[in-house]
Amino acid sequence: MGAVSVSARLEEVRQRVASAAARSGRSMDEIEVVAVGKGHSVAILREAFEAGQSVFGENRAQELRHKVGGLPGSVIWHFVGPLQTNKVRIVRPRVSLLQSFDRDRLVRPWLKGQDEPPPVLLQVNIGQESQKHGVPPALVAETFDRWEQGGVRLHGIMAIPPLGNDPEDARPYFIRMRRIRDELSERSGRDLTLSMGMTDDFEVAIEEGSTMVRVGRAIFGRRPTVE
Repeated sequence: MGAVSVSARLEEVRQRVASAAARSGRSMDEIEVVAVGKGHSVAILREAFEAGQSVFGENRAQELRHKVGGLPGSVIWHFVGPLQTNKVRIVRPRVSLLQSFDRDRLVRPWLKGQDEPPPVLLQVNIGQESQKHGVPPALVAETFDRWEQGGVRLHGIMAIPPLGNDPEDARPYFIRMRRIRDELSERSGRDLTLSMGMTDDFEVAIEEGSTMVRVGRAIFGRRPTVE
């Protein structure tokens, strides 16, 4: 049998999203799927675009710049990886959302410029892991308010839970993220985005309230070994 096509993989992901949404009493229309193309060619991403995928994510600035130029202008781009301050000038004009706003040092370069910068998600280090980026859970509310008062447009929060052997291992972290988002939404009076869940655990994330999932391998297959 031949390899599974990107369009077939994408349709399977959509069906899984719909099922998980139904289990949480929601419609799949309430869940945004971001197709993360890290390491995959423009041609592969174009297959997903032609199958109806409109939102794509990248986590490397140079790769984002290359791919934006190779896909139609109607594509919506998110940046989902750690952002170095010296790469802000590449990312800022090319994305509709920065999902990984994780530290004070990004505020000034992100706001710099004549045009209004895109909105961001505050990245939460929900597992408080030393090797991961993000704001500790206990500091999220204070940081959220401080960055907003400083001029950053915050549309919600994002997290990557600790790696586990089973998707269920992530559920407690997703539950905590939902509580943090709900508290922020109540305080701000806004319906904030909750971006959590990737290929291995996005169904559990949706069951626990995720409104945005970042899916790469389930759509595009494994990345080439040489990038």
